[in-house]
Amino acid sequence: MSKRDYYEVLGVAKGASADEIKKSYRKIALQYHPDRNPGNKDAEEKFKEAAEAYDVLSNTDKRAQYDRFGHAGMGGASSGGYGGHGMRMEDIFQNFGDIFGDDIFGSFFGGGGRQGGGRRHGGTRGANLRVKLKMDYAEIANGATKKIKVKKYVSCNVCHGSGAKDKGSVQTCNTCGGSGQVRRVTQTFLGQMQTVTTCPTCNGEGTQITAKCGNCKGEGRVYGEETLSLDIPAGVYEGMQLSMGGRGNAGERGGPPGDLLIVIEEEKHAHLKRQDLDVIYHLHISFPDAVLGTQVEVPTISGKAKIKVPAGTQSGKIFRLKDKGFPAFQGYEKGDQLVEVNVWSPQHLSNEEKEMLEKLKQSGNFQPGPEAKQMKEDRSFFDKIKDAFGG
Repeated sequence: MSKRDYYEVLGVAKGASADEIKKSYRKIALQYHPDRNPGNKDAEEKFKEAAEAYDVLSNTDKRAQYDRFGHAGMGGASSGGYGGHGMRMEDIFQNFGDIFGDDIFGSFFGGGGRQGGGRRHGGTRGANLRVKLKMDYAEIANGATKKIKVKKYVSCNVCHGSGAKDKGSVQTCNTCGGSGQVRRVTQTFLGQMQTVTTCPTCNGEGTQITAKCGNCKGEGRVYGEETLSLDIPAGVYEGMQLSMGGRGNAGERGGPPGDLLIVIEEEKHAHLKRQDLDVIYHLHISFPDAVLGTQVEVPTISGKAKIKVPAGTQSGKIFRLKDKGFPAFQGYEKGDQLVEVNVWSPQHLSNEEKEMLEKLKQSGNFQPGPEAKQMKEDRSFFDKIKDAFGG
């Protein structure tokens, strides 16, 4: 079944503000929360769907990418785990405090907890990590596997991320009994009201360390370096951001790792210029070649190609090399290479060359004719292309 539009899921317009999106998500999340709809699979799916939509539309970069490419631009970029926005319940609840605050679930839903998400299983989640990745035109056009070294927090290899000296140095929290939550019952004029808050002693982890690991000082992680192999799909572009789940900074004391955010940077080509999916090349030929015609070799993304320049070709003429441009990201469209002819005029002539040209000036074949009109039209066409792309 195809996914619904994220704006439709949250019931907001495409130009909705961040506050409008947050307000709408809060309303829908409360309506379909599992504690309000126990055993209702349909409500659970709508709850996840709303969280997925909010995850994208509340993030400026993700939202811009979604507005441009739709669902096709949001995930599945490689088998390495980029982008997929299928939300797990524990991920949703882990980030709920940013939207609702820590206490709302216990007070609003009568202490029903977070459906398995209320207790933090093993420490604090690691921070996301952002890296820039340079790619040349050939790599962008064909996709590439890139190996990079990333400096980041990695799991401690002595305590295996627990932060404890040994297994016997971890005990259940005495304050919350291992639940990671503290329940309080207060008497109000409406009756008893139960609230649930994160345990202040163990910070929601449910356990306490009695003796810290000497290598990581109890954090469960150390600062190090990791070599990663990234499978980058074809069709990426300057400024595009890919997400690789779980490859960011390691979490504290066994907490889940953050994500690795990969920002694409295009390396400039020595001869070609990108315009969306098309590639532009300026071909300079001599006046005799323009008059008599010639065959030339031009650079392309994938190598070189030969093109025939017919006799009488005017400056500004554009030749189109079909499908020699960039592929669309996760799409079937492919751009072309546009070759613009520029007739080069020499600036320094010998006396003999000047005499030859003076004789040619007198010939009727060297007077502008109907072809000049066509030349002007070709020039105008290319100018419009350059104006459209700010070239």
